[in-house]
Amino acid sequence: MDTNFIGLKILEPIVHGDDRGYFTESFKALHFPDHTFIQDNESKSAKNVLRGLHFQLPPYAQTKLIRVIFGEILDVVVDLRHDSPTFGLPYSIVLNDSNKLQLLVPKGFAHGFLVLSDSAVVSYKVDAPYSPEHDRGIVYNDPVLNIKWNNLENVVLSQKDSALPCFDPTAFSGIHW
Repeated sequence: MDTNFIGLKILEPIVHGDDRGYFTESFKALHFPDHTFIQDNESKSAKNVLRGLHFQLPPYAQTKLIRVIFGEILDVVVDLRHDSPTFGLPYSIVLNDSNKLQLLVPKGFAHGFLVLSDSAVVSYKVDAPYSPEHDRGIVYNDPVLNIKWNNLENVVLSQKDSALPCFDPTAFSGIHW
């Protein structure tokens, strides 16, 4: 399913279920002819953990395919593509182990998530390796972005994520994602 953000897509895999459980194809390269995913990442987080908002600059910018194996998250992205009509706007969606939805996030988006369940296991594919020199982020509670997270009363952040800078729209004007 398309969103109002160019290239940002919600994927709803076919799930075959019965009293034994379920089966689904979580990834098939044939469905992603424009992307060559090179790595799978997985994280487990406790309730109220907020990771992000992270992105990498070119030439190590990443397209991500995100899904939740266990639990529930509020997944949030922010469009950093200066020439996009949705530049600087956030998009959020609940991903969980029941709805099996996946989010395809193109290059040029910051990404983060908040764990809503007691714990969550999040899996995501990337099409470029991690590069510490190109790693960047935006603080989750930036007043300009005004992201509608869930309850942040007991939010748990890494030291790195709590020190991220605010969104600076001028920083993205010369970047070609």
